[in-house]
Amino acid sequence: MDSRMMMRVLACVLAGAPAALFAAPATASTDWMQAATRADRGRIHDWRDAFVKALGEARTSHAADVTREGVLLNADAALPNPVIPAGNYVCRTIKLGNQGSESLAYVAYQSFKCRVIIGKKGKIFSKVDGSQRPSGRLFAVEDRRQVFLGTLALGDETRSIEYGRDIDRDMAGIVERIGVNRWRLVLPYPRFESTLDVIELIPSN
Repeated sequence: MDSRMMMRVLACVLAGAPAALFAAPATASTDWMQAATRADRGRIHDWRDAFVKALGEARTSHAADVTREGVLLNADAALPNPVIPAGNYVCRTIKLGNQGSESLAYVAYQSFKCRVIIGKKGKIFSKVDGSQRPSGRLFAVEDRRQVFLGTLALGDETRSIEYGRDIDRDMAGIVERIGVNRWRLVLPYPRFESTLDVIELIPSN
């Protein structure tokens, strides 16, 4: 498959193309579809459906909270040039929807430190502190989105496990620019609690 065809396939996938397109062979190690597990290819494929579903669940009891967040919780807010620069960021997580009757449909957490670095395998996003610390690689895809594939470190663990080794730790999502020096990491269908997690990223001073 030539490079133009591959870009059309990737663009269609993120726009909601049929799942059959995932059968297209990968051509380079920088291709997220080559790196992703089958489950995570599905999560990326269905990211917008998850966003819409989660917003509907959250608005049932937290309509004012959703409205207050504005563009951050607008499923179609992506702007061109999504590449996020390396550096330190102030991040904030909002969990939308629920996977059980005891879960809250809207939970906003306090800000935390995160960073983006350029490592041996490309650009890496990671949360610096806290009891749950996502970390993973960012893949260039198309004009409005990047793909994130990573894992979750817990508690006093000193390093993340390798992506693909534990389905309960694997994370997959997309990165979008939603303003001047403002990005979000959208994580559809996480393994626990919510229907969708949104992490806001703003450069720290």
